[in-house]
Amino acid sequence: MFLFLLIAMVVVVAAVTLAVVGGGDSAALPEAAPEQLVDPLPAGRPVGRADVEAIRLPVSPRGYRMSEVDDVLSRLGAELAERDARIAELESALAGAQARRVGGPGLFTKPGEERDR
Repeated sequence: MFLFLLIAMVVVVAAVTLAVVGGGDSAALPEAAPEQLVDPLPAGRPVGRADVEAIRLPVSPRGYRMSEVDDVLSRLGAELAERDARIAELESALAGAQARRVGGPGLFTKPGEERDR
């Protein structure tokens, strides 16, 4: 009985293997078209959180395509650097305006003295 089950199992495995490999008249599976990154990052406005969350990087047989990941990361890095520069510029302008307001023309006069004009 054991020999019969062993032979039956070998026949079933061989039949399944032939069917999968292409032992029939049907053609092999067609090649899947490679996924391409459709750049969802907007060109005409700054990148927002929703834009970053909408990114879906295409997968290749060995993982993500490094060139497309690098392109997205470099674009995001450039956007962040631009925002950081703008924030620093605005903070500097704000600090200058606050310093002028706090340290106006009467900063070094004693209380009760009139300043010379």
